[in-house]
Amino acid sequence: MDKQKKSRVAKKEVIRLERESVIPILKPKLIMTLANLIVDATLLIEHGSDRAEFLKLCKRVEYMIRAWYILQFEDLMQLYSLFDPVHGAQKLEQQRLPPEEIDMLEHNFLTYLFQVMEKSNFKIATEEEIEVALSGQYLLNLPITVDESKLDKKLLGRYFSEHHLDDLPDFSDKYVIFRRGIGIDRTSDYFFMEKVDMIISRVWLKLLRFTRLERFFCRKSPAREKKDPKKNDEISPEAEADELSVERIRIENMELSVRNLAGKITIQEPTFDRIIVVYRRVGTATKPDRGIYVKHFKNIPMADLEIVLPEKKNPGLTPMDWVKFLASAVIGLVAVVGSLDMPKADLWVIIAILSTLIGYCAKTYFTFQQNMAAYQNLITQSMYDKQLDSGRGTLLHLCDDVIQQEKSRNLNTQVKEVIISFFILMEQGKATRQDLDLRCEELIKEEFNEECNFDVDDAVQKLEKLGIVTRDTIGRYYCVGLKRANEIIGTTTEELVLKAKQGALIP
Repeated sequence: MDKQKKSRVAKKEVIRLERESVIPILKPKLIMTLANLIVDATLLIEHGSDRAEFLKLCKRVEYMIRAWYILQFEDLMQLYSLFDPVHGAQKLEQQRLPPEEIDMLEHNFLTYLFQVMEKSNFKIATEEEIEVALSGQYLLNLPITVDESKLDKKLLGRYFSEHHLDDLPDFSDKYVIFRRGIGIDRTSDYFFMEKVDMIISRVWLKLLRFTRLERFFCRKSPAREKKDPKKNDEISPEAEADELSVERIRIENMELSVRNLAGKITIQEPTFDRIIVVYRRVGTATKPDRGIYVKHFKNIPMADLEIVLPEKKNPGLTPMDWVKFLASAVIGLVAVVGSLDMPKADLWVIIAILSTLIGYCAKTYFTFQQNMAAYQNLITQSMYDKQLDSGRGTLLHLCDDVIQQEKSRNLNTQVKEVIISFFILMEQGKATRQDLDLRCEELIKEEFNEECNFDVDDAVQKLEKLGIVTRDTIGRYYCVGLKRANEIIGTTTEELVLKAKQGALIP
């Protein structure tokens, strides 16, 4: 999801998300279909051996890619043991490493971590995505801010100065939010207080527009004005086909009717299926904190993204609440003084004005208390229900996710991409990178009636690393023969173990 757009059509608020790069075909089905295509290509008997060699190559490719990732994860876990917030400081003291070497180890850990995140299909939330996510309200109706004085700026600031990425959020030097997958969360309730707030907000907005004071109280931030997703008026059919649209149903956009105001309503918010937050707490001048926090959450509503932020401040009344308080007090005071200056002051008018003023202030206060209770409930829920793991547990979860799971852009997806790329080069001959990408997508469409965003760059990089694909003088890719490819890779450890296991079973 490198791009997020939001549009409103007929009072509908829709968030458009780029589809993830996955091949929606089970690996066994893919391999057997391609193997049968080799057999069906000709009636010559030797192609039966080609089919066997192809099946052997597919196994060896998978074994090799899995071995690469296991080695990478071992390095990642070994590095993290030095920066584990619980026991890492003790291990660093035992090794007595100089600060420069610790900085280098930190950098290596972040490099490995970001690579694993990419292979797990996690992406860093960009400035635009954060703006879109936080542009609405869902269950959390309080302004949540981060106490930046408690967060370290050197660790991530140093990393991003050497690994520049576009459209990073302003807070990227203090903490990073990775996100993957999209879901939907729905909540049904009466939302009486929220409906009252919505009515008051609409009346307040109309009053500001009538008095032409809207530009002073409803000013957008420069970043938001620069790239407001709502202003993308036209979306091409090609782009729309590659995107997933999710409707956001909010109380703020609710149609005013007796049925909606008095009855139950259902609000809907797109969610980030998985979120991982990486940060470090600030240390002291004499004892710097080297611990790196890695926290893993699930099913976080976009509009309530603040609940995963680190080192949150206790929420208070918003500036707009204080403006309403002061404005109400001034208006009430002026009305009371004006009534007293009249020749015959009406006591009932004064009581009505004071009652309205006190009632409004009480309503604002109790709304704040209700929001505080909801906030505490959401924080508790995020800790017990929505937080999957933290630290070492998160990294082990990522390891399992990349190597074992069939979903997302993990090892299985990468194996499929490598196999398809090799098959195309083997059957159709030399191809440029663009041609290979197009041919692979056409094969998936023709044989499996599926569409996907094929990542040819990662596939050819692994094929070149295996030594079974090279480039000619003009940059076209070509592969070696099947038998030669198996000879180059050689017998893998998994094959030896399986052979020994089968031999032990034979009496």
